[in-house]
Amino acid sequence: MARGSIEAIFVAPDSGEPMEVVESVEAVAGRGLRGDRYFREQGLYDCREELPEGTDVSLIEREALDAIERDHEVDLPARLTRRNVVTSDVALNHLVDRTFRIGDVELVGERLCEPCSYMESLAETEGASEALTHRGGLNANVIELGTIAIGDTVEF
Repeated sequence: MARGSIEAIFVAPDSGEPMEVVESVEAVAGRGLRGDRYFREQGLYDCREELPEGTDVSLIEREALDAIERDHEVDLPARLTRRNVVTSDVALNHLVDRTFRIGDVELVGERLCEPCSYMESLAETEGASEALTHRGGLNANVIELGTIAIGDTVEF
C-alpha cells in the first residue's frame, strides 16, 4: 500500500469567499466537508443536484504547485487553487475510479479536477489555469464519514 500525507486543509463558507485554513474537518458522504460552501449549498452551484459528480472533496498535490512555479513561473499559493486538501507524495491523477483513505475517511476518486477560469479570476494569477491543466488535482466523493486532519496519512 502506497502512502502520502495531508499538508493543508481549506474550506470557504460561501462562493467566491477566501479559502480558510482549518486543522481538521468532518467529511460527510454526499455532502462534503462540514463548513465548506458546497456542504452548505453556497458554492458556484447553488444546490447539490447541480454539482458535477465527485464534488464532496477536491484535492491537489503540493508537487503540482511546485511544478507550475518551476515550469511556468506561476506562484500560486495552495489556498488560491480553491481545492480543499493539499497532499504530498500522492499521484492524484492515478486515483480516478479508485478508493483511498485519508485518516479514517474512505473516499473514491471520481474525476480530475481541471482548473477553470473562475478559479483563475478569484486567484488573480494570470496563467494559473493553463499551468494547472492536467495537474489541477482530483475530485472525490466521501464513502465513509470521518475526520480529515493535517498530517493524516493518505493510503491508496
